[in-house]
Amino acid sequence: MTTYPVRTYEDVREALLARREIALLDVREEDPHAQAHPLFAANFPLSKLELDAYTRLPCRDVPIVLLDAGEGLAARAADKLTALGYTRLALLAGGLDGWTRAGGEVFRDVNVPSKAFGEFVEAGRHTPSLSAEAVATLLANGDDVVVLDARRFDEYQTMNIPGSVSVPGAELVLRARALAPDPKTRVIVNCAGRTRSIIGAQSLVNAGLPNPVAALRNGTIGWTLAGQPLEHGSDWQFDPQAGLDADNLAASRGAARALADRAGVSRTTLVEAARWAVEASRTIYRFDVRTPAEYERAHAPGFQGAPGGQLVQETDMFAPVRGARVVLFDDDGVRANMTASWLAQMNIDVYVVDEATPQELSARGAWRVARREARAGAHAERVR
Repeated sequence: MTTYPVRTYEDVREALLARREIALLDVREEDPHAQAHPLFAANFPLSKLELDAYTRLPCRDVPIVLLDAGEGLAARAADKLTALGYTRLALLAGGLDGWTRAGGEVFRDVNVPSKAFGEFVEAGRHTPSLSAEAVATLLANGDDVVVLDARRFDEYQTMNIPGSVSVPGAELVLRARALAPDPKTRVIVNCAGRTRSIIGAQSLVNAGLPNPVAALRNGTIGWTLAGQPLEHGSDWQFDPQAGLDADNLAASRGAARALADRAGVSRTTLVEAARWAVEASRTIYRFDVRTPAEYERAHAPGFQGAPGGQLVQETDMFAPVRGARVVLFDDDGVRANMTASWLAQMNIDVYVVDEATPQELSARGAWRVARREARAGAHAERVR
């Protein structure tokens, strides 16, 4: 039986605060994880470990600290990761109980860092919002209002505010000017609960959309609790060409780039990002923040599809290594910059790809991690 090093609460906390690379992974299933876990502990269930490891942990010599609640799952996860070629594994001293006994705080729910960030944004920027009752009244009175649903399209199809349009988060700044061309039209952004509606509405405000903007307070959950009806099976999406006329695109692109620059976002190229990906010194995540359809049609090799709104909402799921470098791509100059402007404010080292050519988008289809891209030391190798 392999004996693994142990890292203490104090040691892990210090690494997180110093923004050194570390993956603190809770290997329990999602439900117990959601009941209590350290803030930056990413859920990484043992049952899915082999499926997710090379995508979510692209560098095999990244420091990894595994935790459970005393079930013995962490040691089993360490054995599996060792077999997959990961070299710097440790167990959290005392597991979840050891974390709390040492004075560490625990949190409920999933995607807690992103959701906490959303609340921070709303409190600091005073993001405008309207109650479900107020929005229902506007719609019932036939007021000049559009409701933009910032969730994934499959979530929208499950249930949506009657008359709303599916415009997933990163699309909002790119599409809103065409969906509400009259600056007097009120724009309401909703999601399932709070985070994506807050970030979506504040994105439109930050980007200088001239319309009055508000988040639907507490999203479809608040709408349901207020006794308002929902539609099911809707398929009203934004027009893929909407917002891409020269004037709208120029306004959105200029605003997004200015926000990214203000947040300290760095710039890179596909060639440089590919070079980083084979270096051993740093974990790098490469994400294409366009729609799934655009991604599958053509994308840069090595880039994973991660629509921008979901990347901000589920940062810990897409990029569980704290202190990693994140590179974002789009082909319009809006979606990656808007997404990056938020990630930078979450203390993530984020870069946006500039000057990519259509010829460089040579990959097709859904994301598949290439085993040779999981790195150990300075050399890429295939795991058989």
